Amino acid sequence: MILKNNFETASKILTEFSVDANFKKIELAASWMVECVRKNKKIISCGNGGSMSDAMHFAEEMTGRFQKNRPPLPAVAISDPAHITCISNDYGYEFIFSRFVESLGQEGDILLAISTSGNSQNVINAIDAAKIKGMKVVALTGKDGGKIASMVDLEIRVPYLGFADRIQEIHIKIIHNLIQLVEQEIYPQHCK
Repeated sequence: MILKNNFETASKILTEFSVDANFKKIELAASWMVECVRKNKKIISCGNGGSMSDAMHFAEEMTGRFQKNRPPLPAVAISDPAHITCISNDYGYEFIFSRFVESLGQEGDILLAISTSGNSQNVINAIDAAKIKGMKVVALTGKDGGKIASMVDLEIRVPYLGFADRIQEIHIKIIHNLIQLVEQEIYPQHCK
């Protein structure tokens, strides 16, 4: 049965991912984000397709709220259709994220780069741009981590070799935990 198989596979991948080494990476990424916010810097997120949806989800829950009402946290997803179509048309799709980082990224900001394959060229270009700007880069990847694995300050990988949907299911859990850890540290009075 397809449904039972989907849920069993998702459960197995989550169980395999849920180890102390991965929890420590998530905690480290959150601590960097806390430091970034405390220095009045921002977190820029990017990804393609479902990963763009995850990047947007991260940013909206940072600027909105996660579980409790609290002041907004500085985050933006590279998802403006006008920007994306302009850069795609004038420069090429591989530059849609890097041009944004070049224009608005600042030293001390963080790039949250999301790619289930670890090989998305536009995400790779954004990472390069972020490094030039003096930004830390946290990547959520899948499979074997791809080219991105060796490029970033911190990679959190879901080492599943099947379809991207199972990887994305873990990515959203990581994202929710990052947001919760950041908001509890920055606004503990609102998160009791």
